[in-house]
Amino acid sequence: MDEDVKTRLENTSKICIESYEAWDAKKEAETRENLQEALHELRKVASRVEIEITKSERQASSGKPIPIPSHRSNSKSKDAVESILPDQGNTEEKSGSKKDGGARRSRTRRPAPRRKDN
Repeated sequence: MDEDVKTRLENTSKICIESYEAWDAKKEAETRENLQEALHELRKVASRVEIEITKSERQASSGKPIPIPSHRSNSKSKDAVESILPDQGNTEEKSGSKKDGGARRSRTRRPAPRRKDN
């Protein structure tokens, strides 16, 4: 662990404990705010420790770092439309052949039957 991270961890832990004891003795808005700030700083240091752990594990497992992938939105062109359909939402009619039974007829909607009012 980096010496700077270790020092930050020790200092923020000490401040957090002191803030907790102050809040526990006197539960007022000011002591609560001080405790919340100390907890926030402790979370930041804890995140830094987790990053250091991950870095050291990656260095130990492989010689080269894993590249960070670009976000999906960066790879799309302006006119590209994403579709979940297998043919990417292509709605053009395909010409039929005898193998696949010919082209399908387009379906037309029949008018609703008229109701007879008395």
